[in-house]
Amino acid sequence: MTEPPDDASAAIGSAAPAHGDRRAPLRGLSSMAMRHALADLIAVDQATSARRTVIEATGGVDALRRVRDGEAFDFVVLADDAIARLADAGRIDPARRVPLARSAIAVAVPAGAARPSVATEADVRAMLTAARAVGYSTGPSGTHLARLLARWGLADALAERLVQAPPGIPVATLLARREVEVGVQQLGELMHVPDVDILGTLPEAIQDITIFAGAVCTAARQPDAAAGLLAFLASPACDAVKRRHGLEPA
Repeated sequence: MTEPPDDASAAIGSAAPAHGDRRAPLRGLSSMAMRHALADLIAVDQATSARRTVIEATGGVDALRRVRDGEAFDFVVLADDAIARLADAGRIDPARRVPLARSAIAVAVPAGAARPSVATEADVRAMLTAARAVGYSTGPSGTHLARLLARWGLADALAERLVQAPPGIPVATLLARREVEVGVQQLGELMHVPDVDILGTLPEAIQDITIFAGAVCTAARQPDAAAGLLAFLASPACDAVKRRHGLEPA
């Protein structure tokens, strides 16, 4: 499969009709955290059903804003807390919300760099304290890192060494460019960029699991078809693909 570019947005899927189906493709929006897994999952669905689907992947903050502002999509795939905010805003149908995947936070370094241990909370704290530059995201993993640093009393000490990747840009890109020495982000986002070595996921004591969910939008033009797609994406038929992308079924 061809990798989407590491920019602020990327298209997933094909608008071309199949099996003589002339209906417009389903239109979805997702955060970048799910784009690689969704690309493979949509390919599987399109090989076995008459559905045509095009998903735009963008930064989670941007995706939330666009759906909240009323842009028309059939469905959206975002972190569960963002889906909840869209439900509160009346932009998704809460009865058609489906948990899709569980995503752990991991730590990585540039390829070939020293590989410090991340087996314990003390290991991770020492590694971050020693790093000259730490990359983090605008998404849930970045929020969790900020909470950890505050809990450890390191927020002020490390403030000038924290480098936030722009929305839609993986932290792994900063690592590959050697702009940071350590990167913290969802495992699925770190594992698809060349020239990056993953040290492992955060230890259980400081891990934070993000649930990514899909939901049918209230502005959907094909709500039933979108609900059918989400049901497939949540089915056991998709479990192996999710695990291949560093995710666990929800």
